[in-house]
Amino acid sequence: MPVQVMSEGAGLSTQVPSHLSRIPISLISTSTDCCNKTVKGTVLSKGPLVSLAADRCILKAVIEEEDSQQNASSINVVLMGELAKDFNQAVNQGDVTVVSGFSVGKSPTALKDKFHPFNLLLSGDDACIYVSRRRPPPDPRYPLAVKRSCDLSAEASREKKASKYTYVRLDELKPKMVVNVYGVVVFFKQPFKSCGTDYCTSLKITDQSNSMIYCTIFKERLQDHPEIFQMGDIIRMHRVKTNYFNQSITLINTFGFSVLTFDGEEGEDVVPRTSSRSFHFDQEDRRIVDELRSWATKQSIVPSVPKIPLSGVQPNVFFDLTCQLLAKAPMDATCTLLRVWDGTRCPHSLVKVMVEPAITEGPSSFSTERESLIANVLIYDNHVEFAQQLKPGDFLRIYNLRAFPASSKVPELAAAPSGGAEPLAFQLHGGTSYGRGIRILPESSRAVQDLKRAFQALPECDDLNDSAMMEIWSTPPEFPQDAERVECCTERLCHHDTQLAALSELKRSDPGRVHHVRVQLRSYEPRRLHQALKLHCGKCLSMQDVPDDEQVAAVFSEASRDSGRCSPPPWMVSGQVGIPAASQGSWKREPSVHLSRTLLCESKAKALLFIMGSTLEETCRLASGYENIIPLRSSGGHMTLLDLSAPFLFRGRKRYYGCRRCSEAAVREPCAEGAQQIDERLIAEALGVQLLKFVLLMKLELQDATGTLEVFLWRDAELFFKVSAEEAAANQEAQNSIRQTMESLCPPGGSTGERPWLDLCLTAYRGEDDRGHHQTCYQICQSTITNPPCPQSNPQPPGQRSSLQHA
Repeated sequence: MPVQVMSEGAGLSTQVPSHLSRIPISLISTSTDCCNKTVKGTVLSKGPLVSLAADRCILKAVIEEEDSQQNASSINVVLMGELAKDFNQAVNQGDVTVVSGFSVGKSPTALKDKFHPFNLLLSGDDACIYVSRRRPPPDPRYPLAVKRSCDLSAEASREKKASKYTYVRLDELKPKMVVNVYGVVVFFKQPFKSCGTDYCTSLKITDQSNSMIYCTIFKERLQDHPEIFQMGDIIRMHRVKTNYFNQSITLINTFGFSVLTFDGEEGEDVVPRTSSRSFHFDQEDRRIVDELRSWATKQSIVPSVPKIPLSGVQPNVFFDLTCQLLAKAPMDATCTLLRVWDGTRCPHSLVKVMVEPAITEGPSSFSTERESLIANVLIYDNHVEFAQQLKPGDFLRIYNLRAFPASSKVPELAAAPSGGAEPLAFQLHGGTSYGRGIRILPESSRAVQDLKRAFQALPECDDLNDSAMMEIWSTPPEFPQDAERVECCTERLCHHDTQLAALSELKRSDPGRVHHVRVQLRSYEPRRLHQALKLHCGKCLSMQDVPDDEQVAAVFSEASRDSGRCSPPPWMVSGQVGIPAASQGSWKREPSVHLSRTLLCESKAKALLFIMGSTLEETCRLASGYENIIPLRSSGGHMTLLDLSAPFLFRGRKRYYGCRRCSEAAVREPCAEGAQQIDERLIAEALGVQLLKFVLLMKLELQDATGTLEVFLWRDAELFFKVSAEEAAANQEAQNSIRQTMESLCPPGGSTGERPWLDLCLTAYRGEDDRGHHQTCYQICQSTITNPPCPQSNPQPPGQRSSLQHA
């Protein structure tokens, strides 16, 4: 019998054949060697027995590893044939099972049910399930049974509370294990982009065994990486896999990985640092952290890294700088300038870096006294991406920063003052050697508190007025006392009877509600507004970027190379058209064109043109003389549309795209009977193309006196800007209007006090992030700009694309 039920009270460990070895659910994958392996778990749920045919049955159950506290220790078990029938009869929810003779397949429901990404598949003679029944509930009619039940419940509760993680000393690690470990960080690199989609953190840890173990962590999101601020920090890792590499044990994260970090300073509060919403932490963990702190302090195992303030910097040294960001500015694609201070004055003259105030984020100038405390740090190469995410007011630790005498070899740096010593320059070079990188420090950290005390000890300075201090400290200004009289540059068009709310109140409210707020715009994304244009499918609800001209031109080029002979359908009339030369003396091409016989007879020859073998540039030049142009290619002797990553229709300067997922494209004659105009909708319907709509999508960071909030501007973006997305994709004046609106709401380099107030209506709704986690999102709705800037007329030459779409 493939399902074997153990006798009551008999342990599974004594009944399962000794040659079978158990593997944890976390290690299950399609590459797992399932031979002579078992998986043990408690039955969480059992589905119905489904008959597929006369002698074929299938049943699905879910089991959970009973001695695991992993986030995803449940897995689907799919049983087939006689095994499914036996399981249905013999096994109940709550029974403990050991399964063997299984294979592994990918779970098609993993994203939905949040269980393990793979299923256990059991069928045939080799599959077997060992079952240990749970105790039946006591008969409530007998007081003794009730008392015994209560005693058992209390005992089970105590056992559950007593259950805890087991941690392995680093000198006891063996290859091919999944373990939980504690350690002291003796070396680390900040997360850096790997060759794939993940970020990678590399570190080395040790413990009382003095074993040194290298660890590598791959996670897609930066916030899922350990928050390590300095060597000596304590790290706790759950579910890491041991490997044997270069004659030593290494650790790598595996399924269900989680991590906590702690300050390594002895005497500091034991406060876990993590982005996880829930984690296990008790007095035993606190004891382990305190013991590691005490041991590491006595052993002096952490290598000393100079943490030098600006007042102690000397030429030609590498050091870690703890500081606050005052302002930043992009120098070029590979370099960003950070203006920082730590409340001390460098004894050496510092290099000056000249940047335009218009591109500076944060205050663009300070008093002479304040400038003497500010250091200009140039960030290079792979660190630029992270530097772009920093905001003035952030507290930073810059690792492996280089101080060196400036020279003419560095073009960004101003020349040294004549007759004086060569000034010092600060650079963070590219790469990750020696732990090079940048980390944002939480305001609760001791280093940040020390900085704040140093700032408070400085004498007051005239340039740090209220608005400048608010900008530097990232503290939004107080809301005007006379709220009714404050001038706002937006208005709400809704009719909701709702009082103004603070942003801090919104964060505590439930989704599904509408809120009225009065806020300022702190920042917005994307900064390059052409990236705000998206293509949205109303059928599958997908959103995609607008292809740039280089991508579209490549599709046209490939199609023109494959333009073999093909027979046009009977309703077409074929010919050639002369395309005006791009410049005098250049070759004038004549690609083949096709017209609709029906439209030709109705004297509508220019209403619709099919063209083959043209380039993108030639199609754009032709678009000024025809109402609608549809580019075609030859495929298997038949005419087909171009790949839908390129526009399927040109109407003057406007381009129209189709959804590749929802379209069933074919070359057909549009039926214009009774239609006053042949437009994009009529053509898309005839061609079987699901028309994509241009939309504007932006993420805005709003602020008031109580905090900040990120919101989306999408569905009502056209109402907000009083500009359609379709016009913005083709019209320079519409683009200028959007750009000037954003600059008026969030002036480049302007202080917070200069930004106007906005009256907005926000709707809160439940959404999912990229990992499928639920979160509350906010969107601006039924709000519009009241005094939009007057766009300057800037007509485009024919054939040129707009800067908003293809900047």
